[in-house]
Amino acid sequence: MRIAIAQLNYHIGNFDANFQRMESAVQKARQSGADLICFSELAVCGYPPRDFLEFKDFIRKSMEVVNRLCALSQDIAIVVGAPTVNPEIEGKDLFNSAFVLYNCKVLHLAHKALLPNYDIFDEYRYFEPCRSFKTFELKGKRIAITICEDIWNLGNENPMYTICPMDEMIGEKPDFMLNLSASPFDHRHAADRLTVIRANVMRYGIPMFYVNCVGGQTDVLFDGGSVVFGADGRCHEELAFFEEAFAVYDLCEVSGEQGRGALPRDETRHICDALVMGIRDYFKKMGFDKAILGLSGGIDSALTAALACEALGADHVFGLMMPSPYSSRASVDDAVALADALGMKYACIPIESVFGTCNETLRPHFGNLPPDVTEENLQARIRGMLLMAFSNKYAYILLNTTNKSEMAVGYGTLYGDLCGGLAVLADVYKTQVYRLAAHINREREIIPRSSIEKPPSAELRPNQKDTDSLPPYELLDPVLQHYIEQRKGPSEIIAMGYDPEQVRRILRMVNRAEFKRFQAPPVLRVSPKSFGLGRRMPIEGKYLC
Repeated sequence: MRIAIAQLNYHIGNFDANFQRMESAVQKARQSGADLICFSELAVCGYPPRDFLEFKDFIRKSMEVVNRLCALSQDIAIVVGAPTVNPEIEGKDLFNSAFVLYNCKVLHLAHKALLPNYDIFDEYRYFEPCRSFKTFELKGKRIAITICEDIWNLGNENPMYTICPMDEMIGEKPDFMLNLSASPFDHRHAADRLTVIRANVMRYGIPMFYVNCVGGQTDVLFDGGSVVFGADGRCHEELAFFEEAFAVYDLCEVSGEQGRGALPRDETRHICDALVMGIRDYFKKMGFDKAILGLSGGIDSALTAALACEALGADHVFGLMMPSPYSSRASVDDAVALADALGMKYACIPIESVFGTCNETLRPHFGNLPPDVTEENLQARIRGMLLMAFSNKYAYILLNTTNKSEMAVGYGTLYGDLCGGLAVLADVYKTQVYRLAAHINREREIIPRSSIEKPPSAELRPNQKDTDSLPPYELLDPVLQHYIEQRKGPSEIIAMGYDPEQVRRILRMVNRAEFKRFQAPPVLRVSPKSFGLGRRMPIEGKYLC
């Protein structure tokens, strides 16, 4: 049997475009002599569809795509994910399903059993879990289908679930497993996937064909990395990350011959590639084509500009330099050097006169009160106003350049440097920013060395440094990671050897900044715990304060 894998980039709710992508893949599989082609989880409508699933018309259009695919299955089996209606009155209205279409009929229908309800996942909100499991036969081979999370409860070891679908089906002696997934990227998840897939293969002693999707869906990024494992537990081949891919395999060769194996892992490169893909797909799927961002001469805006130019092309990215009375000449020079290295257009609008006018306007109301954070935030908001003026006038989408360290502790100004349509770096800690900048500069200097080496500063008052308000990032970032990603409380973090006062101070800043994050742009997710839907905290909570 010849099995084709189609790793595609779907667009949520764009049914015609999704069908055309799959139709092209079916034709390619047919020409390659494949007996079966497999697509990913909820491929017909895109993942995650979220509350679109509550619209009956959305489900109807999903089924129309299934029917159109069914008409293509006269000489090749098509396995595809789609939402289906639960015919029973009890339970949720829908199943997360996998269709097997063959000879223009539905040969088999499988439903997902294990519905993740954590982090960015909310499937139990929409779907009824499956409770009965059957394999199916095609051309003399018996096949077991699972959907994404179904393979993550090997031997009923996960306390979240009470059933293991493959344990139920292995008694029917399937020849191989198909898994349809929509498995999001984070910088460690690809390795976890291989571990889980290998464990399934070793437990059941049969090959697995694991089909993932690829592409950005606003904040959620899918890295692809579809993979084939032989019954001997060896990775036969892993498909490309962050791009569409297609491959056909002979079942008899998957375990008998060694393929190219797993792809190399490079965390920094993968984060860069994920962010580039996220920017590109956000603009393409939203129908945007031009980006703007503020260029300060600092490393965060420089990195964001470099990623945006790679994603969209330098001719589609515009930089606005807005030096304040406290900006150094070196910062402006660094911003110009960056723009020239990238080949992007830019303009410079000093904000000193606007800032002065605002101060004079406010003076009768502020009297002799000394300058404080008010005047600092005023400069940031002037910059936000100018950026949004360009955005409106020239149809640019503003890219936010705030990193995760700043977003975590609220080191940013609402309606100023926190505004934008997409937060590119808000799931990347400052210490990671430096590693990403080094990756950008791996072949030639794009980000000026001085932008990387100078002490970070917002330059909103004389001789300002980030360390005036924050602990050094080398201390701040590990504490943030323990609290945000690993969900450790203050006593646990302090027990690891961190200074108690510093820990309490940092965690207070994180909690008090929740109202800012609630109003921030969507964040491209590259870590196991990003700000957004995957981390839902009360704004007025007093825990740890």
